[in-house]
Amino acid sequence: MAGALYLHVPFCARKCAYCDFASWATAANDPLMTRYARTLLSQLDEVASLGLLADCKTAYIGGGTPSLLGEKALGALVSAVRKVAPEMDELTCEANPDSLDDGVLLSLREAGATRLSIGVQSLDDGELAELGRLHDATCARVRVRAAVASGLDVSVDLMCATPGQTDESWARTLEDVASLGVGHVSVYPLQIEEGTALEARYADDACAWNDDEVQAARMTQAQVTLEGHGYSRYEVASYSVPGKACCHNKAYWTGVSYLGLGTGASGMLSLDEYLRLRVVAPQLPLPPRESVRARLTVASDRRALVEDSRLSTLSFSLEFLSEPQAVAEDLMLGARLVEGLDPELVSRARALFGGRLDGTIEGLLASGLLAERGGRLAPTQRGWLLGNELYGALWDLAPSEVATARC
Repeated sequence: MAGALYLHVPFCARKCAYCDFASWATAANDPLMTRYARTLLSQLDEVASLGLLADCKTAYIGGGTPSLLGEKALGALVSAVRKVAPEMDELTCEANPDSLDDGVLLSLREAGATRLSIGVQSLDDGELAELGRLHDATCARVRVRAAVASGLDVSVDLMCATPGQTDESWARTLEDVASLGVGHVSVYPLQIEEGTALEARYADDACAWNDDEVQAARMTQAQVTLEGHGYSRYEVASYSVPGKACCHNKAYWTGVSYLGLGTGASGMLSLDEYLRLRVVAPQLPLPPRESVRARLTVASDRRALVEDSRLSTLSFSLEFLSEPQAVAEDLMLGARLVEGLDPELVSRARALFGGRLDGTIEGLLASGLLAERGGRLAPTQRGWLLGNELYGALWDLAPSEVATARC
């Protein structure tokens, strides 16, 4: 059954300038949020009745801004996840500093959350303003320290290659975050997405502050600084102190199946899990004969979900992967991890792809994107910085187009 669960909360106090996620600016007292949380509670009960969450080990409540739900609704959601997934080891909730008050922290801890992922992005007030963030650097420091003091495991998200950022301001942000006592830091280069306020603002700008060289330099700077403070990189964008790597994060890169609930939420299920979901969602199409994996994204919007919470009324967009496609995908995702590719996965790929796999691996070794380390094929520093080339070469092993559908 599904090893991981993702719940999407699509509400924000304000839409950030760079954001193209399924999220909407919503007033703090809007009853839509409470109704939406109740919808997720109902859908959790439905999938639990199928046994789909019996073996679920990790959950992630993301957004949007889940902390905007407030202590009562968010606490109830965390408690419900604990109830329907009794084998849960790690339960993470996303939060923004401006809505992470002491009541929310206490509610999360008492309801059974184990981990917080806080969207800090920067500790420079000018950079935060450019990104459209509501908090300032002082607020971020205060709320992160409060989260650490609560006893929850705390992760901080940072963004580099942003407007106004310099080598010096980035260095200050990294040093400041490392001093806050968090166990985990994720670092992402800003992506200027189509249709965002940031894209419109810089439509006539070459954005030299965001080019590939700047992104690579900032990611390298983050690695050096964080490793100097005792963090170890375990995935291309993620660092942790010993014992604090995000298990849910690793599930995504190691082929663990996961269920996504809420508007815009994505999931990845085995064929058996997908067919079990069809019991309560018969609108899902029968998969193509050769399918071994289904990727599902909830296409129903937030208002449709609160009007009728039944899974049988949801719209989805779908992808169905054959075994060769699923194995190529697992190779691509596994190449994000410092530990590299599982030898058993490589053996499966060799049985499917034969000489094509060996040729691809030889090319990646020759180009310095992969290296043999500890009996595994693992990404090099060059592979981190040229990830699209590495992942693309592995995905290109997959034959033909992925089958798609909508319902």
